[in-house]
Amino acid sequence: MTEPRASSAPMPFESDADPRGDNQPIFTVTELGQAVKKTVEGAFERVRVRGEISRPSFPASGHVYFRLKDENAVLDAVCFRGMKQKLSMLPEDGLEVIASGRLTTYAGKSSYQIIVDSLEMAGEGALLKLLEERRKTLAAEGLFDAERKRPLPYLPGVVGVITSPTGSVIRDILHRLADRFPRHVLVWPVAVQGEQCAPQVTAAIQGFNALKKDGAVPRPDVLIVARGGGSLEDLWGFNEESVVRAAAASEIPLISAVGHETDTTLIDFAADRRAPTPSAAAEIAVPVKSELVNLVADFERRLIGAATRGLDNRRTHLEGLARGLPDPKRKLEESWQAVDDLSERLGGAVERFLRQRRESADNLGLRLPTPTQKIAQVRERVDNLGERIATAGHRRIERARDRFDGLDAERRLTQTTAQRVRDARQRVDELGRLLEGYSYQATLERGFAVVYADGELATRARDVASGQHLDITFADDTVSAVAGAGPGAGDRPSPPQPADKPAGKPAPSRSQPAKKTGKPRGKPADGGGQGSLL
Repeated sequence: MTEPRASSAPMPFESDADPRGDNQPIFTVTELGQAVKKTVEGAFERVRVRGEISRPSFPASGHVYFRLKDENAVLDAVCFRGMKQKLSMLPEDGLEVIASGRLTTYAGKSSYQIIVDSLEMAGEGALLKLLEERRKTLAAEGLFDAERKRPLPYLPGVVGVITSPTGSVIRDILHRLADRFPRHVLVWPVAVQGEQCAPQVTAAIQGFNALKKDGAVPRPDVLIVARGGGSLEDLWGFNEESVVRAAAASEIPLISAVGHETDTTLIDFAADRRAPTPSAAAEIAVPVKSELVNLVADFERRLIGAATRGLDNRRTHLEGLARGLPDPKRKLEESWQAVDDLSERLGGAVERFLRQRRESADNLGLRLPTPTQKIAQVRERVDNLGERIATAGHRRIERARDRFDGLDAERRLTQTTAQRVRDARQRVDELGRLLEGYSYQATLERGFAVVYADGELATRARDVASGQHLDITFADDTVSAVAGAGPGAGDRPSPPQPADKPAGKPAPSRSQPAKKTGKPRGKPADGGGQGSLL
């Protein structure tokens, strides 16, 4: 720790002296805070403090606030946003660290604090504790499950190596690859310890996976992340969470070869295969070419031997089958003899066949009738058909005659019915003329009239009283009239005389002129009584 250096505090103004004559200076609160700040920062330019992190907080501003404590004291610490990105680790509660920075004061709380610009683990025990907690957290997410492991290719075409380009590790890997099976190697140089180790290794793994298979730079078939041995602090970059997650998410099978056989990092759990050393990683990545050549040659010998033995076995089997077969020449001679026998038998068979067919034709010719017999049979058939036709013609003539007689009877019946209709029509005409002769209208045509007195038919003069209303029906129309005094009127009372007529004047002996009423002929004026019959 840097020893404090003496510093002079600023002197107050003379006007600030006590007016009572006291020479003790008087400070304002701000002046005193500034004086203390200058004293602390001047005495402690840069310090390294070891302590346990307590109550870390990460506000939205991006700064980090926490406390460093031991068994006797507490020191406030702050890491501003610009320096937070450069920290190799983030503060965690309970973690023992060594914080480096400059000491200053914060007048707003009258406290002093350290502005941290770097953090490192304090002691191997703290690192192991942090490592175990991180391992449990990542294992709970399933990043170390065996189901996620990908099989390594048997003979990769391109091998990608992520390591330092200047160390002995890359030379050991290239040497082992050349001895076993020379392959095309792509090296991604990275820092293998320090603050830049984790981000560079993460970027290398992601960069190799981002290459296209058919691009200008070939995509590796297998990756090797390698580093030589070292302390826990030196290997700490391969325990960072970003590196572990990149290894678990790699689509290219990955071999971890970090440290010696006894060294264990978290990338070993996330990798698809762990190698105890970088040289062992090269041995795992590719097979031995000589062994592969010997294996192929052995397969070739075994294949040739199996094929030879197969041919020998089939040749022996064929020879055994040939011994069981007859002599082909003798078999052919026997076949020729059989053909000759069949030819002789065929000639005799043809002659017998023709003879049998000739005899059969002769027999059929004897069974056929002669032309005379055939003509006689046809003539007999024609005679039978003529008789049947004649009989059928007579029957049809008889049926036609019967049908004609029936039609003649119908014609006579129709004539009788027409005569009856004419007679009935003539009788109706006679009755009509008789009815017209008896009708009273014919009488009216001869000059007679029908008289209705008050709607009643008047057939006698005594039925009509003087002054009574009359309806007289003629042949063409009906007229109205009033009856006057006359013969036969004495039996009925006379109608009253008008007051302006002289008394004792006799009533006219004839009826007054009748006026037409426009009523239909032959009906009473009021529609009462019996009407006309026609």
